[in-house]
Amino acid sequence: MPIHRRPSWHIPDREATPEHLYISRRSLMAAGGAALAATPLASPAAAGTDVTALSALRSRRTRSLKEALTPLAAVASYNNFYEFGLDKGDPARNAHTLRPSPWTLAIGGMVARPLTLDVDRLIARLPLEERVYRLRCVEGWSMVIPWIGVPLSAVLSEAQPLGSARFVRFTTLADRAQMPGLASPVLDWPYREGLRIDEAMHPLTLLAVGLYGRVLPNQNGAPVRVVVPWKYGFKSAKSIVRIDLVGNQPLTSWVQAAPREYGFYSNVNPNVPHPRWSQARERRIGEIRRRDTQMFNGYGEEVAALYRGMDLTRFF
Repeated sequence: MPIHRRPSWHIPDREATPEHLYISRRSLMAAGGAALAATPLASPAAAGTDVTALSALRSRRTRSLKEALTPLAAVASYNNFYEFGLDKGDPARNAHTLRPSPWTLAIGGMVARPLTLDVDRLIARLPLEERVYRLRCVEGWSMVIPWIGVPLSAVLSEAQPLGSARFVRFTTLADRAQMPGLASPVLDWPYREGLRIDEAMHPLTLLAVGLYGRVLPNQNGAPVRVVVPWKYGFKSAKSIVRIDLVGNQPLTSWVQAAPREYGFYSNVNPNVPHPRWSQARERRIGEIRRRDTQMFNGYGEEVAALYRGMDLTRFF
C-alpha cells in the first residue's frame, strides 16, 4: 500500500480555522466542498498603504507552520519594492499611487494555450488556500506571513506548457506614472525574475493574491505576486503582468545588475555567503535575537531533491 506523506506545512482539517470565522467582502465563501463561485475577488482598489482599510479576503482552508506570525503592521511597512523607493519604508509611503484594478496577467511563450487573465476574476473558480510561509531576505531579516492564493502550477497548467519549456520568466509592471522608483537606475526596468519549470510547478510555489485574510497591500505586490518560500525574497516577483514559459534560462534583474551577489537560483543557503555579509544567521522582524539560517529556509524536506547532484556553491 502506498504511503502518502503530508508536507510539513499541512495541518489537519480539525485544526483549520472554522469557516464561519472567515470574512468576505463579495461573498467569496464556498458552499460545502465546492470551489469558489464565479464572483470576482474582493476588489483590490482599496488596497493601499493603510492596512486597516484593506478589503477582507479569507480562504476556506488554512495551512500553517505553527510559528509565531510577524505582525501585519510590520509586514506592510518593512518592504523591498524598489519601484517605490530604496528605503524599507518607502513602499508603504509611496505605493498608494499603484492602481491594482483593473489588472491583467498574460501567460504565454512556450504554451499551447496563451491566456490573458483578468486578475479580479483570476482565482474565482479555484479554491483559495492560506499558507503560512517563512520569507527570508538576502539582507538577513525574515518574516512569517500567512499568504492567500493558489499553487502557481494550477494557473500554468491552464496554459498547457509545451514539453520544450524549461524555465518560467516573470515580468512585473513598469509604469513611471504609478511607480516613482523607476526613476532610479538601480535596475534595468521592468523587474524580471525566473524559475526553472520544476521549481515553478512545485506545490510550495504560490501565486498569492492576499495575506492576513486581506487582499495584498500595494507595497506587498498587489494585486498578484509569486511566493517561493525556499528562496530569498527577491525571487518572489511582485505586481506581475506577464508570465512566459521559455526554453533558456532567462536573464533576471538582479543577475544582470550584480551577478557575483545574486545568482539565478538564490536558494536560502547558510553555507554560501553573500560577498558583503554572511548568510549563516538571520533576524526575525520583531525579535532582537538572531537565529541560525536553515538550509532552503527550512523547506529542505520538500525541495532538496530538486537540486540533487548540483554544486550549490556554483549554482547559488
